[in-house]
Amino acid sequence: MGSRRKPGLYRVRKATSRTHRGDAFTLMLPRLPGSIRSAPTPRVLAGCLALTLLAAPLLGCSLFSKDEDYVPDTPADLLYNEGLYLLNKKQDYKEAAKKFDEVDRENPYSDWARKALLMSAYSYYQAEDYESCINSAKRYVTLHPGSPDAAYAQYLIGASYYDQILDVSRDQARADKAIDALNEVVRKYPDSEYAVAAKKKIEMARDQLAGKEMQVGRYYLDRRDFVGAINRFKVVVTQYQTTRHVEEALERLTECYIALGIIDEAQTAAAVLGHNFPDSPWYKDAYNLVKRQGQVPNENKSSWISRAFSNMGLASAKGT
Repeated sequence: MGSRRKPGLYRVRKATSRTHRGDAFTLMLPRLPGSIRSAPTPRVLAGCLALTLLAAPLLGCSLFSKDEDYVPDTPADLLYNEGLYLLNKKQDYKEAAKKFDEVDRENPYSDWARKALLMSAYSYYQAEDYESCINSAKRYVTLHPGSPDAAYAQYLIGASYYDQILDVSRDQARADKAIDALNEVVRKYPDSEYAVAAKKKIEMARDQLAGKEMQVGRYYLDRRDFVGAINRFKVVVTQYQTTRHVEEALERLTECYIALGIIDEAQTAAAVLGHNFPDSPWYKDAYNLVKRQGQVPNENKSSWISRAFSNMGLASAKGT
């Protein structure tokens, strides 16, 4: 898969507006009104003192408890900025995520919680904790579908699935999930800056799925299970025509059909391959296979191969 590029590189710092710098996306964070606590009035102080005297017997045990998990309430803006410090300065992504989660947990209906939830997803992504990233990002999209940053949250979901695609020898369920999540970015936010990046990842994920079909098809072909091989190569030709695997799939179909004695389909596969990819080495192999049968590539318009390319708006052969 090569080196992984962080999606959008969601850098953050405290400021008063949002800007874009190339591919980097900078979230500018305003200080919310009321984030700095003002001194209480005398009446408030008197009320607080009365409540303290009434509650003292109840609090006695907890004040001297040895429960080390007890965490005192902290202002939301302070927790948030601690998260930013851990994220930007320390690059301690997991601890940063915990701080952002704490903001969301202690101040669930505040604007700080909304910002923190997205930053939690991003921090988890940076930490390569993809499941936690997906959970936070999904929650953000559910709670704030109209937010300007909902597109980025949806993109993080797709990117998290995408980065877990390993190679064609592994189960490709995550590739399907990546495609579904990234398609949501393109469908819901077509004008966002993340739509273009999502489309690129979709094509690469589709290429992975096509590669898996090719791997299984070759396995059947090596064992002379030509029908099983054809079924796999057919998936590539009908569902993944825009991937780099389609050339080999057409050549393999030529090979399989010749082995089964179905020369007409072999000619069609070779003809469509030659018309769309005339300079491909796979076409040269397919042409030679057909020629050894005393034939030349020639398209049968009623063939499923011809229809598949016509349905996709791609060129079909006109005969050779």
